[in-house]
Amino acid sequence: MYAVIQTGGKQYRVAKDDVIAVEKLAAESGQKVAFDKVLMVGGDGAAKVGAPLLDGAVVEGEVVEQRRADKIIVFKRKRRKGYRRTAGHRQHETVVRITDIVEAGGAKKAAAKPKAKKADAAPAADAEAKPKAKPAARAKSDDAEEKPKAAAKPKAAAKPKAAAAPKDDAEPKAKAKPAAKKADDETAEE
Repeated sequence: MYAVIQTGGKQYRVAKDDVIAVEKLAAESGQKVAFDKVLMVGGDGAAKVGAPLLDGAVVEGEVVEQRRADKIIVFKRKRRKGYRRTAGHRQHETVVRITDIVEAGGAKKAAAKPKAKKADAAPAADAEAKPKAKPAARAKSDDAEEKPKAAAKPKAAAKPKAAAAPKDDAEPKAKAKPAAKKADDETAEE
């Protein structure tokens, strides 16, 4: 049996008795840890895939040691500028031995359901509060809309006068095109 877990922003495929190095966890050597972000469990028959997580699935492990990874060299350079920086980095990590993969934990699954009910109740309370606030907002917006409309009417009357002048300019251009056709006709007649 194997599982795919997520921890430290990464995903790991693990099986019983595997030893993996993960991002640093707050646990001492010998302590038990549980990974509850299980994305998939497979191996015995059909694989079970979560959306995105499997409810109640847990991967248990034991911390072997806390250590630092191998050093990596970080080298920065900008060409033609004389800029060069070198630094080293050793990431903290925790080595974990996987002890068990539990597909569904009854107690953990029951504890997850009341949390969902509380979450459902909170949006319902928000929904009741929102309709009360909307009519008052609508009344204010109606008053606000009426005032600009009254002020906009005189301005609208001033704009057509300015718009009439460009229309006159556009008409002679349209008349000029047929004149060009007449010139072509005259050359054809000769």
